[in-house]
Amino acid sequence: MKSRSQDQSFSDSRELDRSYDPLTGSIADDGELSTVCYRPEGLDRLVQQTNFSKKELQLLYRGFKNVTCMCFSECPSGVVNEETFKSIYSQFFPQGDSTMYAHFLFEAFDTHNNGAVSFEDFVLSLSIILRGSITDKLNWAFNLYDLNKDGCITREEMTDIMHSIYDMMGKYTYPSMKDSAPKDHVDSFFQKMDKNNDGVVTIEEFLETCQKDENIMQSMHMFDNVI
Repeated sequence: MKSRSQDQSFSDSRELDRSYDPLTGSIADDGELSTVCYRPEGLDRLVQQTNFSKKELQLLYRGFKNVTCMCFSECPSGVVNEETFKSIYSQFFPQGDSTMYAHFLFEAFDTHNNGAVSFEDFVLSLSIILRGSITDKLNWAFNLYDLNKDGCITREEMTDIMHSIYDMMGKYTYPSMKDSAPKDHVDSFFQKMDKNNDGVVTIEEFLETCQKDENIMQSMHMFDNVI
């Protein structure tokens, strides 16, 4: 029987030579090692930081690696830059132009503001979207809409968001949308959210209004059973 110290030594050696992937539980061959440029944070740490189990994180990591390997065939960096993110996202909305909305979404996922989305960035946001509390989900949505991250949503910001959504959906939706639809949605948003009529929506106003809106509350549970 091997001693605990022997087991630890073997584990440490796999980590040190970077041949062992703690998330997938696999050992890379020499060909894979030549292209590995990135390793995520430890599995146990991500379990603590997210609402995912070890098994779920392993599955998510395999999917993330497959995407980055397809996008970076020569030397996968393990992170996704904005142009790649836009390219991937556009495949889900072939009938429209998702460029601008993907830009806003990328900035929300890029938690370190370094122009790249790592696996850690990805699962931290995904954990909130899929498994977070109602307040966590609403805070994440507010951060998405607050484009300059100054703590409030302006009409200009919400207008940019709405135009990006309508561009993404395309012109050939049924029923067809009026040209004034983005502006109408912005007007409705501020009429409902801007309690003191000062022209901006704060996080307090956003949370209070959303938590009293039955339709919004139902939408918060839309992705509860995705994984």
